[in-house]
Amino acid sequence: MGEPRWLNEREAQVWKKYRDLRRDLQSAQDRQLLRDSGLSGADYALLVPLSEAPDGLMRSRDLGLEVGWERSRLSHQIIRMEKRGLVTREVCVDDARGAMVRLTAPGRAAIEGAAPAHVETVRRCFFDPLTSAEVETMGILMDKMLDALSQENQ
Repeated sequence: MGEPRWLNEREAQVWKKYRDLRRDLQSAQDRQLLRDSGLSGADYALLVPLSEAPDGLMRSRDLGLEVGWERSRLSHQIIRMEKRGLVTREVCVDDARGAMVRLTAPGRAAIEGAAPAHVETVRRCFFDPLTSAEVETMGILMDKMLDALSQENQ
């Protein structure tokens, strides 16, 4: 592995700012969601892909991959959401070992009710401080970093 490639002072500052931004942005989103809709950030994370899926139905495994969660975390969150009537679990007709997760009518109403205020928070906290050129540059930079991570994970 060799000698560690330590961050220089500027890189360390940028890395700390990124960590602070990620933490503070997530915190602002979570507070807004809970205050305005009663949903947690975890609820919202699962409701989004379910609301975009055909018939609001996804394999549990695919939902976990979509949000980047381990099976245990996903299972516990689905149980919590099922108790509140936001989702239901169904047997997978293609694979009896698999499970399907379906968005319920109350779940769809919850995501549709939460989305406008949530997107306003994203816009206010993430995009509004930037010019359109800065947003474009940020998109390019994120693509580069995501490509590097994709290579790392292969």
